[in-house]
Amino acid sequence: MKTIKTVCHRDCPDTCFMDVTVDQGKIIATRGSTLNPVTRGFLCPRGNGDPQRVYSNKRVLHPQVKSEGVGSGPFARVSWDVALSRVSDRIQSIIDTHGRESLLLYDYPGNTGFLAWHFAKRLWSALGATTTDYALCSSSGHTGIGLHYGLSYGLPLTGMAASNVILFWGNNAKVSASHIWAMARQARKDRGAILVSVDPRQSPTAEAADIWIQPRPGSDVALCYGIARYLIEKDGVDQGFIGKWTTGYQAYAETAMGWTPERVEQVSGVPGHVVAQIGELLMTHRPAAFMIGLGLQKSMQGAEAARAVALLPALLGLHRGFQYSNSRGHEIDWPTINGRRLSGHRGKVVGQTGIGRRLAAGEFKFVYVFGSNPAMTLPDQSAVRHGLDREDVFVVVHDTHWSETATRADVVLPAPTFLEKRDVAISDHHPYSRLSEQAIAPLGDSWHEIQVMQQLAERLGLTADWLYEDPWAALEKTLAHTYQEGGVKQLLAGEVLEVKLRPEDVYQTLSGKIELAATVSHSGSTPLPTQHALPRAGSWLVLLNSSVANYTHSQFTDVFGPIPQVVWVHPEDAGKRSIEDNDVVAVFNELATVTLRAKVTAKVPTGTLWAPRPLTGLNGVPLNALVPGISQGIGGGPIFNSVKVKVKPEARLSESD
Repeated sequence: MKTIKTVCHRDCPDTCFMDVTVDQGKIIATRGSTLNPVTRGFLCPRGNGDPQRVYSNKRVLHPQVKSEGVGSGPFARVSWDVALSRVSDRIQSIIDTHGRESLLLYDYPGNTGFLAWHFAKRLWSALGATTTDYALCSSSGHTGIGLHYGLSYGLPLTGMAASNVILFWGNNAKVSASHIWAMARQARKDRGAILVSVDPRQSPTAEAADIWIQPRPGSDVALCYGIARYLIEKDGVDQGFIGKWTTGYQAYAETAMGWTPERVEQVSGVPGHVVAQIGELLMTHRPAAFMIGLGLQKSMQGAEAARAVALLPALLGLHRGFQYSNSRGHEIDWPTINGRRLSGHRGKVVGQTGIGRRLAAGEFKFVYVFGSNPAMTLPDQSAVRHGLDREDVFVVVHDTHWSETATRADVVLPAPTFLEKRDVAISDHHPYSRLSEQAIAPLGDSWHEIQVMQQLAERLGLTADWLYEDPWAALEKTLAHTYQEGGVKQLLAGEVLEVKLRPEDVYQTLSGKIELAATVSHSGSTPLPTQHALPRAGSWLVLLNSSVANYTHSQFTDVFGPIPQVVWVHPEDAGKRSIEDNDVVAVFNELATVTLRAKVTAKVPTGTLWAPRPLTGLNGVPLNALVPGISQGIGGGPIFNSVKVKVKPEARLSESD
């Protein structure tokens, strides 16, 4: 029996150090390492469930090909030689017939390792394949915050831990970043830090916070201006900081002063005395840390909300007193590791949010998927699935488990989990980094992403040296300026390193300062955050969705069962529609109908529903079928939390609805 020191590669802020107990080549248990001050010796339910997931009966263990023209099956087991020949032949045929732009690489951080994810993209860089803009997760928030700060990185977690007020704004950290939440709780225990949750839903974080503020969905800009007005009126703005480190204060202040307590309450639903309470707290308990959740910016108002929240710390005299994602504060040579700098081809980039309609229209004739399950996680699911099911589209999936996307593929290739390969992953939120060591040998016939990439490159006659470069040598160049001290050699020697974060008091704007009124626009953005009009109350409701504890996106249903098929409905909205607790209800709009169990609760405001993501309804329809493939103007992100729906008891749903 031995212990292997590795790192979790899930798409999660915590990026935990994980110690894996292995006995005779089999994983017995996982536990959190004490060598990472953020991991703190414990794991979330997914980390504890990894041994079950590794040995799940849903694993893809051998190459599989689908019989021609059979639709969703059956699959037949074949050799790697047969599978790769079929894939490479189709790639070449499509390039010759339709051009390189007809190849689509669809990838995302199902595994965040530099080698398994980024180095493996070199083949597609060499081919000049179409890729997405990767806007689905965080792009709009990055872009919105960047309008004022240049780059969107914020304070380190040590800054959060040293704060006297910690606001989790649109951030259910207790579930989605449990180790960061634990650090905040420790700050409350040790120093009396006050934890505030700003969320339309009474989430687990809201329940555990000292103060819960419940704005209407999409009204965050109004609330921010209300807080700003209070600080201005009560001389709570650090004018010395404003004069030295910012521009545009006069325009910002004039706009904020237009948001009276009455106007703020009319738009946001937050009473004036609550706004005053938060303003007073920020003035008297400095410093504050604003922990901005990714869910905040996944709406029509998302980028506006993120930028509005990020400007409040400047009023308090704080350099980047927020944390959204610190990925833009790291020095990593991405074009080297993924091959974009090395390739002579510049592939087309398309919007990820709206890719469903492109798939449905047959724009791509070949789709290669790894590290993602687009047939669950993308908006406009009906179009996505129709596009993947087209007879003239050849779909290849390289994955660890059978997914909704894999079952639609023409070829499915087995991949090892992150516990079956050696790699490096870096957190977007904390600085600690170590080698992710391989715990066990790959199961079945699983091949590493790099091996598949290089085998396909050979079959396609690609001879560029950089396609066959030693991946660890490439990683050493990629991370040459990433760490405070050391690099890949030290990681391979077993050392724990710390990632550098760009200086907090350096701003990559035209003025070199925090621009409270931005001088650069993006897709017609205004200089100041704008509160757009919210939908009027009526028969339409706003559907919110967010992750729940046992799942990372669509992963772990094989361990914990289906994502709960429930929808929360406020008692007033339920009463108007004759909905009782535990009724089967139809949640529907012009795109789809999803049937769920109703939970009648005041944990959501009137006019609002909430459901876990990305669930599949009782009728087999995914929740994301209700979400249109519409992109935000700023950053191109999705609008998952601005979806308009209606809800009725299932038996009452008629064709006229």
